[in-house]
Order: sequence, then structure tokens, then C-alpha cells
Amino acid sequence: MPPLPRGCFVTGTDTEVGKTGVSAALLHLLGANGARSAGLKPVAAGLSLIDGRRVNEDVQALRAASSLALSDAEVGPCQLEMPCAPHIAAALEGRVIERSELLQAARALAGRCDWLVVEGVGGFRVPLGADWDSADLAVDLGLPVVLVVGLRLGCLNHALLSAEAVRARGLRLAGWVANGIDPAMLRPEDNLATLNHWLGGRYQVPCLGVIPWLAAPHPAAMAAHLDAPALYAALQPIPLSLISPSTELP
Repeated sequence: MPPLPRGCFVTGTDTEVGKTGVSAALLHLLGANGARSAGLKPVAAGLSLIDGRRVNEDVQALRAASSLALSDAEVGPCQLEMPCAPHIAAALEGRVIERSELLQAARALAGRCDWLVVEGVGGFRVPLGADWDSADLAVDLGLPVVLVVGLRLGCLNHALLSAEAVRARGLRLAGWVANGIDPAMLRPEDNLATLNHWLGGRYQVPCLGVIPWLAAPHPAAMAAHLDAPALYAALQPIPLSLISPSTELP
């Protein structure tokens, strides 16, 4: 099989922290200047009726933000009806989420794009079957991980636990993006300072952008708050052999 292109696996500190918005912003930025960017949402739960079609909003957002012309099925190979935990949604439909099919979907896009942005589901560890989860999928893909930190109460604990989980799987945490999802959050600057101290200082993981709360979070508007030089530097490939799951965090 051909190797995956440059890109990243986007995970979040929790569900509803803006992974899709940040993924779309990454696609917008990486697809500039003629580069071919493609978004992939391997597993998407929750379909809505729009213009007579059952569609997933996350899949539609990634498809629209990709510079390549892609179909719904190419962006979202496994779309489930119910907006609940994927393995439960699949069971309700009498389906099984096939790990091999998701990898085939990623490989199918690999030969067509310069940058592949894969959006996970929920947080880093969401069950996808009886004996595997979204962290296993991230390991299968082997892409550097970008962590979306939703700025709200509890984000510090969630961010540090997520960073440890990514490292424990032997993956490279390439960077993190702070996303302002709660305009009423108390002391956001102090929270950012703490995140920079732990993720940036102790874990040596760069911040790739701080996105404020936006009334209209379109990809271009969100991309304007990303640090393009830091992003391109963070996504340069590093052999996984140099990253050990047993390596202690600084």
C-alpha cells in the first residue's frame, strides 16, 4: 500500500470542542497555493435531512473545506444515523464498524492529495467496536496528532490526560489548538498560560493557534488565527521508530 501523505489526525479534549471547525480551518490553510488537501471523517454519527438528503454536517464541512473535489462517501466512509456513541449507533443499525474499511478509505485518498486531515470522533478514546477504539485507528494511520483544546471549565485536566494518552500510544503529538467555545469562560488567559506551561514547556508541544469565540466560525475566519509556520513545521514527518510509548514525558 502507498504511504499516507503529509497530514494529521485531529482529536479533541472532549466532544463538541470544535474539532470539525479546526479540521476545516487546517484544510483551508493547507490547501492554499494549489496544494491538494483532503478531509476524512472515518466515522460520523448523526444524520440530518437537508435538501432531501440524509447527510452528516461534519462530513459536509470537511468536504466543502477540501481543495479536492470529493464525494460524501470519500470523506465519510462510515456514516451512522443516530447521534450517539458510534458503536452503539452501528449496533442499532445492525452494522459493524470495519477497521479495514476505514484504513482502505484513508489509503484511497492518500494517492490523490498532498495533505490529509483526518478528524477523529469525540475525544481520543471512543469505542468503535468490542475490542478497538479511535486511538487504535490513530495508531493505524500513524499521522501526527493535533489536539483541539476546547476552552471551557475542565479543559486543563482533559488536555493533559489527552496528551498522556496520545504519547502512551506511541504517537507524536505535533501540536495543539486552543478553541474558544465558551465566551463566558472565566480567566481564559490564565488557562492559556497554564496550557502553554504544561503542553508547551513541559511536554514541548507547540501551540498552533488560539482561536477566539467567533459568531461565524467559517474555515477562513478560523484559519486566520492559526500559526501557519508553526503548523507546517509541526507536521513535518518524523519516523515513528523515534517515538517510544514507554518514553517518559518531560
